[in-house]
Amino acid sequence: MSITAPKHVILSLFKRNVSQSIVDRTKNSVLRQFHQGSQIQFRKDLNRSPSAYLRSKNVDVRTMYSVSEDTYVSNKDESRELMAIWPDVVRDLTNTGRHLDIPDVTKWLAKVLQYNVPIGKKIRGLSVIYAYKSLCPHDLTDENLRLARILAWCAELMQAYFLVLDDIQDGSETRRNQPCWYLTNGIGLAATNDAIMLEMCIYQLLRKHFRTNECYLGLIELFLDSTLRTAMGQCLDMLSTNFGKAVNLDLYTMDRYNSIVKYKTCHYTFVLPAMAAMNLAGIKDPEMYRQAETILLEMGHLFQVRDDYLDCYGDPEVTGKIGTDIEAGKCSWLVVVALQRTTREQRKILEECYGIDDKEKVARVKQLYNELGLQNTYAVYEEETYNLLNTHIQQVSRGLPHDFFLKLLDRACRKVGRKD
Repeated sequence: MSITAPKHVILSLFKRNVSQSIVDRTKNSVLRQFHQGSQIQFRKDLNRSPSAYLRSKNVDVRTMYSVSEDTYVSNKDESRELMAIWPDVVRDLTNTGRHLDIPDVTKWLAKVLQYNVPIGKKIRGLSVIYAYKSLCPHDLTDENLRLARILAWCAELMQAYFLVLDDIQDGSETRRNQPCWYLTNGIGLAATNDAIMLEMCIYQLLRKHFRTNECYLGLIELFLDSTLRTAMGQCLDMLSTNFGKAVNLDLYTMDRYNSIVKYKTCHYTFVLPAMAAMNLAGIKDPEMYRQAETILLEMGHLFQVRDDYLDCYGDPEVTGKIGTDIEAGKCSWLVVVALQRTTREQRKILEECYGIDDKEKVARVKQLYNELGLQNTYAVYEEETYNLLNTHIQQVSRGLPHDFFLKLLDRACRKVGRKD
């Protein structure tokens, strides 16, 4: 089957929120990838396997989703340092409960914290620490590093309470290779109160450790803003799936997808950790924050597109999860791109099969994805976007450390891992 891609579709796939100068310098190479020779090259790429395409671009498929050994060692060492202060964090938070003379709640809160927070890869928490180290390489006193690690735990607390709520909303059964919190000990919907306690723990830590620091107000506003944005993104995601009822494919546009990703994923996963570190470092230049946010939003978009791709095509033995986006009727990158390419007959397949928890219907959707060449389209998309981000990072000015962004790009957007 020969597939061509109209110019407006390709531009929509690669439209990025970066400076116009970068777009101007890169769009010609992107368009040549798809249009030169009356789209002959694009059709060739679609007829090759993803691994063959990547080899043609000198990408080592074996290491495509891995990080360097140095980065791994650094992750392991810093994760160990982060865990070393975890007992102190729990002590700080549970001491608050004792002052209210409610020991039962204190014990319960400690259990909630231990079950939901310190497990996982800690991408957000570690990003806070790496960002701070990159911003203040000559001011890494024991006290400053301790404050950075407390901020890291604040980021992980945010992740934890969002996951507790998300699992309830999605009806999930496992999280990080253990039963979801609401399914343990007959907790059920009472877990929503535990999620509220986890959220409030963030502000207890900030008040205890940063109240006299000039960055205190900035940190409070940052976490509040990120919480609101993420909740709005979750709402848009649920509205898109019609709360689990019959899906409306007319809603699945690239603009809507970009909005979901920006609000639900990008801010609390990428923007918040870096900006928390910038606040702690005493950075006040608005232009530095603007440049950082632009890059981090783009990085978060690539991160989510990869997650959507792996939900369908990833190996569960590697990713640690079985994808359910098709059954759940999610507004994912794959279905949005598919809808841009389908004929009337192919769209009818999606209308009949997408968003239905039936193995045969799910298999039919995946078969359609294969017919549309989405695996190869993703391979092209990832390479072009990755290169574009590298270019953008190199153009950052105002004293922002390129090394931090490059390492974050490599670690978060190249590595296949378990669900956070």
